[in-house]
Amino acid sequence: MSPTSFSALACPLDGDPMHREGQTWRCAAGHSYDIARQGYTHLLPVQHKRSRDPGDSKAMVAARQRFLNAGHYQPIADAVARIVLARRPAAGPLHCLDAGCGEGYYLRQLMEAQSDAGAGDASLSLLGLDISKWAVLSAAKQDKSAAKQERAELSAAKQARVLQRDAHKDAGATWVVASNAHLPVQSNSLDCVLCLFGFPVYPEFMRVLRPGGVLVQADVGPDHLRELREVIYPSLKPERELSEAAPEGLIRHESESIRYSLTLDNAEAIADLLAMTPHLYRASADGRARAQALDFLTVTVDVRLTRFERPAGDG
Repeated sequence: MSPTSFSALACPLDGDPMHREGQTWRCAAGHSYDIARQGYTHLLPVQHKRSRDPGDSKAMVAARQRFLNAGHYQPIADAVARIVLARRPAAGPLHCLDAGCGEGYYLRQLMEAQSDAGAGDASLSLLGLDISKWAVLSAAKQDKSAAKQERAELSAAKQARVLQRDAHKDAGATWVVASNAHLPVQSNSLDCVLCLFGFPVYPEFMRVLRPGGVLVQADVGPDHLRELREVIYPSLKPERELSEAAPEGLIRHESESIRYSLTLDNAEAIADLLAMTPHLYRASADGRARAQALDFLTVTVDVRLTRFERPAGDG
């Protein structure tokens, strides 16, 4: 089922609310941003770029897409969806941003979990944001493909109704190229922000969350992918302790540990896992060669999900 369209975008140049006119987003000052034919919008001004092509490369995005779509991190996606869907308001859609969405896996899994729960098709309003244009392009393409598959599985009569519905709203999430440091999102507009293995910018998250809104953050634990790291590095450095403190202005709630063994039984999956992590660039040539020689590896997945809340009386 398709979520309702996301309508809380803000102009990246002046911060004014934007509205959609056909295939273009506009603000009152006259700034306009076209929606690409692939289904995403570029909202990263050149002055906010630190390089010509920031974020994950095309190869990293493709590796992550293959690895995640194979279901290797499904327990993490299930836990994220459970936490988010528990926050659904009694009336109206739940407005959620994935800040550093990559190729969109976790938002797609959230949409599937919502559909499986049978809670209707208008209770999620989703925005996926990443600084990598390759990641957002992949997310938008996969979202469109999922919508087409949904229609293909329906009867002719239902297809007509779905096509009519999708003519008036997005087929899935809204996807934008932008930076966590300058979120193109209206203040006090979101019920939930996801920051999953990304780069949190807490003042911006505080700004866009409504009072009572939550931040769900995923961090790797000390044993995450330990077996792979033992292959590619001569020795392992002591892992830094994850902070138990809450960022200023947020209340820290419970953390949930997700830990399991994952067996990869082919060289391609092992190569994709390495390619989608920073370890690909941190490892030496010899370390990468040792990983490339593997065709079987069991690794530990060790992840911590933490929920933070903006106080309900704040604002």
